Amino acid sequence: MPETTTAADPVPARTTRPLAGLVGGLVRGVADRMATPLRSDDYLGLLDPLWSARSLRGRIVEVVPETEDAVTLVIEPGRGWTPGHRPGQYVGIGVQVEGRWVWRSYSITSPPQRGRHRISITVKAMPEGRLSGHLVRGVGPGTVVRLALPQGGFVLPDPPPAKVLFWTGGSGVTPVMAMLRTLDRRGTMPDVVHVVSAPSRDRCIFGDELRDLAAAHPGLRLVERYDDVDGVFDPAGLDEVCADWREREVWACGPAPLLAAAEAHWAAAGLADRLHVERFAVERSATAEGGRVTFARSGRTVDADGATSLLEAGERAGVPMPFGCRMGTCHTCVIPLAEGRARDLRNGNEYHADQGVQTCITAAAGDCTVDA
Repeated sequence: MPETTTAADPVPARTTRPLAGLVGGLVRGVADRMATPLRSDDYLGLLDPLWSARSLRGRIVEVVPETEDAVTLVIEPGRGWTPGHRPGQYVGIGVQVEGRWVWRSYSITSPPQRGRHRISITVKAMPEGRLSGHLVRGVGPGTVVRLALPQGGFVLPDPPPAKVLFWTGGSGVTPVMAMLRTLDRRGTMPDVVHVVSAPSRDRCIFGDELRDLAAAHPGLRLVERYDDVDGVFDPAGLDEVCADWREREVWACGPAPLLAAAEAHWAAAGLADRLHVERFAVERSATAEGGRVTFARSGRTVDADGATSLLEAGERAGVPMPFGCRMGTCHTCVIPLAEGRARDLRNGNEYHADQGVQTCITAAAGDCTVDA
């Protein structure tokens, strides 16, 4: 899931009044010179932490427990945020943990609303997740975070298909929840079957709300499958719970085994083009040699092993790094490799100097320098 002009720090929107923009820029420039060695933003930040032209920020205004290991964080974005995300998109969030900014991306679970700037994300604490555990148990209302603008193509078209199938597992329900809330708000629920899988009924995120939505909309049919009672749901069971699954446009999100099973099942049926998937983590099958990574523009260096991505290495060194999905899908994090070699952690492909590399899924293959 930076303090450069990237997706993590959007350029403030240009005014439609050139003269007003020029005057504002002159005033800010004078204020910055008067504030030297700081900037005017630094003093304004003392009055309102959400005010910054250099980084997009937000404030957590509410923490809502969902299950024993998941919470919903309601966030009020600050200056630079543009309302109107598409249901199913994700947002990058940066939080200070032990003095360092740690970034991850989470699906927005709130529907888009005109005139309202608050959004929500729902986070499940993962055993290996450094930030997820902190967000679930270590933050409260008033916490200021950094934000990246919404991204992602795991979205419903507008208007939605006449027949839809959602298959979600665990926290994979989060992007679909935004879609269902949007359809509910519009009052235009199509023919939807939602197969929701979870370890147990009490650990089903949004379980009560999903049942309420199904009760309120005749077009929405909820199929609940819990591992402790029903076993892990297999797509072979679709014929029983959704006999017309071949006729439906499908959105699947969940753990890697669920998505692998879905891809194999729809491919075998010759219907791969009907399946849309959303992954929350990159599957790494390769390693690199590791080495000393130099960040040319910032002048910083860090030693990284062969399993540490260049993005993670940069964040450890305190270097502002662009990123989006953190798993190689969106290409937001591409930067030039100035010297040395890097290796793709998914397939072992090697990159050399003067090539652009996706920092979230490449690691140092010996000493290297990147343009960051």
